Amino acid sequence: MYERVVEIILFLVNELRTNKQLNEVDVSLLTRKGYTQSEISTAFAWLFDRMSVGQVVLLNEKPEKKSHRVLHEAEKQVIQREAQGYLLQCHQLGLLGVVEMENIIEKIMSAGFSSVGVEEIKTFVAAVLFGSDDSEGGASRISFDGNDTIH
Repeated sequence: MYERVVEIILFLVNELRTNKQLNEVDVSLLTRKGYTQSEISTAFAWLFDRMSVGQVVLLNEKPEKKSHRVLHEAEKQVIQREAQGYLLQCHQLGLLGVVEMENIIEKIMSAGFSSVGVEEIKTFVAAVLFGSDDSEGGASRISFDGNDTIH
């Protein structure tokens, strides 16, 4: 479930980057794409949780000051192009910092995967965003049952 929530969070963060407010986001578009109300609510709760404790959700780094991680040839052989793009998108939208990206790549390489696609990367990103190793100590493991919503 959390992989789908990460997809919604990416969508919401992308909408925020276009100077929209969260209350201006067309949630019906997400519903039409097949996301459940529970998944949508969980994504909104994750964002509200980060914003309420003052955690930066959108990184405002100037592009000229950003460095880009170049994958080693061995990493390129394991992490498929689409998965590399997804990981980069998560970083560029500010969901993953440099340290989180490095940790994901390190876990993939040390686990001995022969090939990692987008679905596997989504699992790793979800583990970082909702995982138990939350250094902020916040309520990062937010989950709702099918009847809960945020207003």
